[in-house]
Amino acid sequence: MAEKEKYYMFVDECGDSFLDNIDEDFPVFTLCGIIVSKPQLKALEKKVAELKALFWGDRNIILHSRDIRKHQHGFEILLNPEVKRDFYERINAIMGEEGAFTIVSCSILKWPFIERYGKDGDVYGLALSRLIERSIFYLDEIGNEDRSDLTVIMEMRGKKEDKELTRYYETFKTKGTKWLTPERLNSHIAKFSFLSKKQNVTCLQVADLIAYPIARYVLNPKAVNLAYDVFQCNIFTDKDSLLGLKIIPKGV
Repeated sequence: MAEKEKYYMFVDECGDSFLDNIDEDFPVFTLCGIIVSKPQLKALEKKVAELKALFWGDRNIILHSRDIRKHQHGFEILLNPEVKRDFYERINAIMGEEGAFTIVSCSILKWPFIERYGKDGDVYGLALSRLIERSIFYLDEIGNEDRSDLTVIMEMRGKKEDKELTRYYETFKTKGTKWLTPERLNSHIAKFSFLSKKQNVTCLQVADLIAYPIARYVLNPKAVNLAYDVFQCNIFTDKDSLLGLKIIPKGV
């Protein structure tokens, strides 16, 4: 029997999953995953490491969306307009390379969600289930049904939170999700694990850079969103449907 092809999905989030004390300026929760094969993973790690070495002389600096936008915590060099322009040209070349990775995401608009489902809805569990579904839809779409192993890597959030995410996953394994039987899910997912961005995990950093622009796009699709425009070519699409851009509730 041929060895299964290995894929990895790195998952980060933007916003919080709470339905109380909602931030009026950011009433959305986005869970974002990037899927890569082993060769894609190595290529992305190499390009990002070279970018860091070029601008900071240090491959261990952690790319963080907020710090880049705010020019803080090591990103003060971007206050120089020429350096900033050069940096964005190079990072956009990485993020916008078609086929370098595949994006799956689930965003929950909090006020419409509450209106339709109430405040008892499990926002994080719902978003994670949709993300896992779409990762498996993608693997099946590219012809790797029953021939691929997917390792899911979540960003560490804390002992309590990570334990809760593990509980979600164990439930999916035994009960399935809305669109996946337990058998189909278990035939694909080999491992569910946690890593910290502080460990300099390249693809968690890339997921972080993608999550915020997706959340902003979901809140206002007509607003200028240059970062989203760069990487939208890598959002999972099937038959002209953006399956990698799940929005809940549907039709908002």
